[in-house]
Amino acid sequence: MTTNATTTCSVRFYAGAAEAAGTDRTVVTVPSGGTVGDLVTRLGADDQRLAQVLSVCTLLLDGQTAATDAALPTGVAAVDVLPPFAGG
Repeated sequence: MTTNATTTCSVRFYAGAAEAAGTDRTVVTVPSGGTVGDLVTRLGADDQRLAQVLSVCTLLLDGQTAATDAALPTGVAAVDVLPPFAGG
């Protein structure tokens, strides 16, 4: 029997990222073994504007800053997409 483990990412977009995404939330299911970068690629695959915004955003994986090579956990993950903010 083959098991296809996945990660369900609850993605929250903030400020300009929400504007580019056209929503403040989405849910994406990705195969296990994927990275934050894989998720970003998938999110921006059909929307060049969103892809550009994502390229300059900070991502939090379960509340912690995550590099694009960070592994997504199997199961459920919360991902926050934070665009750069002006000021302090």
